[in-house]
Amino acid sequence: MQTVQPSSPARLDAVLLALAHTTRRGVVERLGRGPASVSELAASYDLALPSFVQHLRVLEDAGIVTSRKSGRVRTYALAPQALKPVEGWLAEQRDLWTRRLDQLDHYLLYIQEPDE
Repeated sequence: MQTVQPSSPARLDAVLLALAHTTRRGVVERLGRGPASVSELAASYDLALPSFVQHLRVLEDAGIVTSRKSGRVRTYALAPQALKPVEGWLAEQRDLWTRRLDQLDHYLLYIQEPDE
């Protein structure tokens, strides 16, 4: 796996790509309630176990989840700090569009004012 900086564009891309699939978003939502084994996580999906494990691998490679193995059981947990790049990017986009909409609002009010 390629190592990327925590705030790099590659990190943001990896996290967004991992969250782009509904199965992986469902796993993240489930892990938000606490750690779970592979079998617990897979029980909610109509997927072959190898296919489901690929989804877990994508999440782990993106740093969104961590895993540990105890005997024959692998347990996954959410690593919420990995979502920080997305949170920051979304905040920047929200600020940008808030400013743009405010400018549009001011412009529309300006052109509606009667000429004096």
